[in-house]
Amino acid sequence: MGNAIELETTGIKLSFSTLGCPDWPIDQIIERAAAYGYDGIDMRGCQGVMAVYTLPAFGPERASTKRRLEEAGLVVSCFSSSVTLVADGDKRAANVREITAYAQLCEFFGTPYIRVFGGAIGAAERADACAAAAEHLRELSALARPYGVTLLLETHDDWTRHEDVEPLMALADAGDTAVLWDVHHPYRMHGEQPEDTLAALAPRIAYTHWKDSVPAPDTKHGHHYCLLGEGDVPLRRMFELLRETGYDGWYTLEWEKKWHPEIAEPETALPQYVQYMRALESGQSG
Repeated sequence: MGNAIELETTGIKLSFSTLGCPDWPIDQIIERAAAYGYDGIDMRGCQGVMAVYTLPAFGPERASTKRRLEEAGLVVSCFSSSVTLVADGDKRAANVREITAYAQLCEFFGTPYIRVFGGAIGAAERADACAAAAEHLRELSALARPYGVTLLLETHDDWTRHEDVEPLMALADAGDTAVLWDVHHPYRMHGEQPEDTLAALAPRIAYTHWKDSVPAPDTKHGHHYCLLGEGDVPLRRMFELLRETGYDGWYTLEWEKKWHPEIAEPETALPQYVQYMRALESGQSG
């Protein structure tokens, strides 16, 4: 995997998205990640700036950031971009610039992954949107390839169901791409059972996002996020199925505090996730 850092860990690899702590500066993110027992950090914004490659911590001060990560025993597990594959014109050009910037950071930090979205298809026919997204994914993958980076397509927005993700990935036919399974979205949004998700996508899944929720039909999103284990997403079953496939990638908490300020504070949610997942790993959590 290019210059990816090999992390030494005795168990599953735990990371969290910085969406969960949108107000924390980079020093606090690193300090708390180490204190809570994480192995990595998924960079998705910092103190209100989503494009972290524009921040001093990942620009002129990046050597210092890398040193602090190493001293804390941490890695950047992924740089999560805002790129959407269904794009044209200025947006397409912006995607090229963003992927290039993140790929260069990946090489510097030894990070193997950049997350991308499929995006909304709008009024387009799905077949046409799939062809356009696949072509752009091939283009972006070619940009990331020299840096040893794999692009991750997340199960999100109009590309949440496995029957939509699978043809896009097959059509792209790019060796430097993989799937990021957000274990929540296919199940909650479409009732997709994890057995079906994995039957279709397991060979392509290289990274995972974890969250839990309870149905809330009268709300905008149709659910409320909650701490892991307090909702009804079948997390244990998902975990066991992943292990059966031989999955050895990251288990990343995506606590969307940035988008849902009403949910628990990071001081509560981030350590609770580590406790829950370590108990799940040992067979003590349900």
